[in-house]
Amino acid sequence: MTSEQQSVFCNQMQSEAFGEIKIDQSLIQRRNANYKPNIWNYDILQSLKSEYSDGKYITQLIEAQKLKEEVLCHLAEIVNPLAKLELIDSINKMALSHLFEKEIMLCLQDMEYAKKKDSGGEMDLYSTALYFRIFRQHGYKVTQDVFLSYMDKLGDQFEVDANMDPKTMVQLFEASQLALKDENMLNEARIFCTKNLKSSNIIPMEMPLHWQVEWYNTRGKISKQENEQRGPNFKLLQLAKLNFNMVQAEHQKDLVDILRWWRKLGLIEHLSFSRNRIVESFLWSVGVAFEPQHSNFRNWLTKAITFIILIDDVYDIYGSLQHLQLFTNAVVRWDPKEVEQLPVCMKTCFWKLYDTTNDVALAIQQQKGWKLPVSTYLQKAWAEFCKALLVEAKWDAKGYTPSFSDYLDNGWKSSGGPVLSLHVLLGLAQDFTQVMDFLENEHDLIHYSSLIIRLCNDLGTSAAELERGDLSSSVLCHMKEANVDEDVAREDIKDMVMETWKKMNKHCFDNSALSLGPLIKYIMNIARVTHFIYQNGDGFGVQDRETRQQILSSLIESLPLESEKTVLCNTHIYIAKKKKK
Repeated sequence: MTSEQQSVFCNQMQSEAFGEIKIDQSLIQRRNANYKPNIWNYDILQSLKSEYSDGKYITQLIEAQKLKEEVLCHLAEIVNPLAKLELIDSINKMALSHLFEKEIMLCLQDMEYAKKKDSGGEMDLYSTALYFRIFRQHGYKVTQDVFLSYMDKLGDQFEVDANMDPKTMVQLFEASQLALKDENMLNEARIFCTKNLKSSNIIPMEMPLHWQVEWYNTRGKISKQENEQRGPNFKLLQLAKLNFNMVQAEHQKDLVDILRWWRKLGLIEHLSFSRNRIVESFLWSVGVAFEPQHSNFRNWLTKAITFIILIDDVYDIYGSLQHLQLFTNAVVRWDPKEVEQLPVCMKTCFWKLYDTTNDVALAIQQQKGWKLPVSTYLQKAWAEFCKALLVEAKWDAKGYTPSFSDYLDNGWKSSGGPVLSLHVLLGLAQDFTQVMDFLENEHDLIHYSSLIIRLCNDLGTSAAELERGDLSSSVLCHMKEANVDEDVAREDIKDMVMETWKKMNKHCFDNSALSLGPLIKYIMNIARVTHFIYQNGDGFGVQDRETRQQILSSLIESLPLESEKTVLCNTHIYIAKKKKK
């Protein structure tokens, strides 16, 4: 856009009477983000029908309950504290903790009492790291001092052999990710383990467990346990595989429902410039709350994620500055009459947002029996989101690169994180007082989670944004302000992500045992999904790599049980041939 065009835009922006703005269509220049088209065949996805949701389901429920009881017996029989912690860890990794919540908490209470009673007992570094991680995850006040005996006299460095067994080093690395701000011993542990694991040919470095999405990794964790299936955890493995398929069947039913809604909505036909990512949006909602009882929540959250993507593309790609002013004003006032001057696609986008938000609000109120106007809270969240996007649009229109702090002050809102967080609170809280309590006392957690969305998003998309002429992202703002090259800026932002996790950890560990604990976990899950989506680039813009594989493994392909392997292999061949035709 030329400076003359920008000047005209800025003059037109001065008018507060939006209805009097006359839009000169000759000044509007559309951008093209070159997003790839949708890769999914909705007809095939809507025909998904798992045998775990047909007439055999009752039999499978009975079998799952029997296996659960056998695992509980095994857990109760274990005397060795390390063995018990390892079993609890396996339960968590195979996404079974929601089946054993009370039993796990009772085990940890008993173990903590026994440990206090026998304070003279010593553990090796592996056991200490596992103990620290499991107990801190569950809200126990475990301090970093448990590692004091492994530090030098000054407490600055770990006095351990760099050639320690990989199992111990990985456990110490995972424990270090639960650090709080200023916990220097844990920071030293992270640096020590990261350096040695990166140089090791035995253990590949992966994203820390604390940042990973529980459900996305379940299939891989189960596969790793296959080699030990004849050992003491055989029943746990059987339960994990059966539970995976049963939960996946629920997800498939949810996906069919959301696809039916999406196709009936007919919005993408009007926004051909935008990303058609309904399946990826559903994957995100599964990552936030995979448990089968949260079907309605996944439906509501998927709709919110989809509109975040569409509206973001309207602001980034399609709308002129005058159009975006009008669209923002309509969302702020929540008034369909305000969009009469907009192009048909933007009108339609607002109308669909308006109707969908009101429908979701009504569904939440009816399910929970709330009389409070949920739509008012959702509307305000959408308004703040659009206002933040408008700020970025004005920066781009002026060719202005904001300061790093100004960018982040606005960027955590434009990330969509507050919208997602509010849907989490409204969708998963047991009563409205929990929502108000969270917004009053834990608002910083929403900020930190949203900030991670913004930073990870920018790390994954900054190259493409720079190519299409965007002037504001955390990477670009930091490069300009600090006068550093892109590689340095990216490393600095990764460090900022690490520090933000430390701040989030405090909220988690201070409150995980209280009534807000589950809500805190789900807010943090938003950040975890973000890490997956943007770990190797833009997992939404380019969805045919890790995102595609995750959808196949998590949502579509069931885990073959021993008696099913041959049958399922033949079925997969049939599906592949069918797709090819």
